[in-house]
Amino acid sequence: MPFAILAVWSVGLQTPPRPNVLLNLAPPRSRFERLAPLPGVASVMIDTQQSQWGLAQQAARARRLQGRMLWVDCTANIERYNTPEKIKDVVAKAADAGFNTLVFDIKPISGQVVYPTALAPKLTEWINRKLPADFDPIPHFVRECKEAGLSLLVSLNAFSEGHRNFRVGPGYDRVDLQTVLYEADPFVRNNGASFPLAPNPNELPEAGDKIGVFTDAAKIPAHTEGMFAVTLDRFGKVLDGFEEAGVGPGVPTIPRIGSALVGRGPGAEFLRANVTPGATLYFDSRPQFVPISARPEQQIPLMMNPHHTEVINRTIAIAKEVIAKYQVDGLLYDDRMRYGGVNADFSPEARAGFERWVGKKLNWPDDVFKFIYTPALVRGMRPGPYYDAWLSWRALTLRNFIARVRQEIKSVRENALFGIYAGSWYGEYPSFGANYASSETDAGFWFLTPNYQKTGFAGHLDLFVSGCYYPTSTIYEAMENGTPIGTTVEASGAMSNRLIRDRAWTYAGIALSQFRDNPRGLQNALQAACAVSQGVMVFDLSHNIDPMWPVFKQAFSMKLRPPHLYPDVLTDVRKKRVASEMRGTKERAVPILAGAAGAGQ
Repeated sequence: MPFAILAVWSVGLQTPPRPNVLLNLAPPRSRFERLAPLPGVASVMIDTQQSQWGLAQQAARARRLQGRMLWVDCTANIERYNTPEKIKDVVAKAADAGFNTLVFDIKPISGQVVYPTALAPKLTEWINRKLPADFDPIPHFVRECKEAGLSLLVSLNAFSEGHRNFRVGPGYDRVDLQTVLYEADPFVRNNGASFPLAPNPNELPEAGDKIGVFTDAAKIPAHTEGMFAVTLDRFGKVLDGFEEAGVGPGVPTIPRIGSALVGRGPGAEFLRANVTPGATLYFDSRPQFVPISARPEQQIPLMMNPHHTEVINRTIAIAKEVIAKYQVDGLLYDDRMRYGGVNADFSPEARAGFERWVGKKLNWPDDVFKFIYTPALVRGMRPGPYYDAWLSWRALTLRNFIARVRQEIKSVRENALFGIYAGSWYGEYPSFGANYASSETDAGFWFLTPNYQKTGFAGHLDLFVSGCYYPTSTIYEAMENGTPIGTTVEASGAMSNRLIRDRAWTYAGIALSQFRDNPRGLQNALQAACAVSQGVMVFDLSHNIDPMWPVFKQAFSMKLRPPHLYPDVLTDVRKKRVASEMRGTKERAVPILAGAAGAGQ
């Protein structure tokens, strides 16, 4: 042993540590117990290590508070709320079934609204269903909910201003305010020459202006005169060439994980002139920055630029007007309070703001990340030196937006509630920039750096509703069925509760459509949601709810009030949580139970 190391060992440890020969453990206890937070229906087996965590959980149970929330989607339910009589009927049925809260969606992803305002166009029709132009349903919901003893919240889609499938919404008229996507145009190069590639595998443009990349030989189109093809291994090494792109027995045999490049016209000439067996081709991309409307295949919502001052000011003005105009209990932002994806927003405003934040001009966008392609045209991402900083800065931008909205809403009406809905699989949300966790949450997520952790905005919310949209209710059930335990109502709701960390009330949301013709499954999902959070949200009124009213009535037979109507209780919970953190109380790590991509979004 070198002398320096020996010296450190002798001073610091004296003798090497010895492992314990014997170890005593606490007496065993079953992890799973039957619980029935909704005593009106059968109990379910719940993982008690997940269900008992949190001061908010303890406070809600001690005070017999439980959220029972029914979501009323704007466009899907037009014919259920387009007259005062229908609104009265909806509220009466919800109250009779035991719900204590309604969420009425008043600004869907189309960017239209159901009430009169100069800030947005009025929604009057959706798929041949009418909402009278002179009818404002919100006052009727306010009156009926008050008489029925229900809490009423309204929902708005913050940054979505258009619907792709119907091409409606004010965002289409303001391309300058749309989010800007970073797209990549792939190309292949060799010997200093390059040629563009078709953007999707197994397609060949007729014009010959792009070379097709094929991973399935059966999809290579019928040959035309002058076509040429080459086969590549997975590293891009050229194996062979085929005139006319191969016909009869000459059809290229594509290697496993490899590909065939097929060209017509100019594309074929490029391959003949620059590609020979044994050569290695290189795949690269050129960045393109386009408004989201130019890439309609990306997603249905037309997302706007959250870095543009005009977008921010208008979004806040809408929220303030609603709180000032209507005596609703509060406002929720739906899941479009986020970016359009990891490739958004790359607008000039975003670049300028990010460069100011890092304090230097960047090689844009490569210093953030660069899209790259394999020889099979699989798109990947090469992180740049400022990739982590980019994730944190985007999350910081939305965190500051949330803080400002809360302040603006409270300036209009101090007791107005503010919250958001988001998908429950937190592991997906760095791509969307919405860090809804507490800024004190410590978990083993790869992206949760100290800077990213600080951007958590749960402390600026009164209520967080989590989309736990899975057909499997409990961890126990998933284990019985041999399915992933993370893709359950119980696991996703429990993780949401842990991530929020007593900064806001947490309700686990379920999708009613996943329990069609399965009343027992619905009962179990309701039990699971209420076991691991402070309430349940049911999405949606439009999802064939009529056969399930009796299920809800039985489950909610014991009438309880929602915790979000008791801000003093939440204030006390927050104080106790902060005191616990200041004492350095050690808690079990947040369990990372992976959910499914897109669930609840």
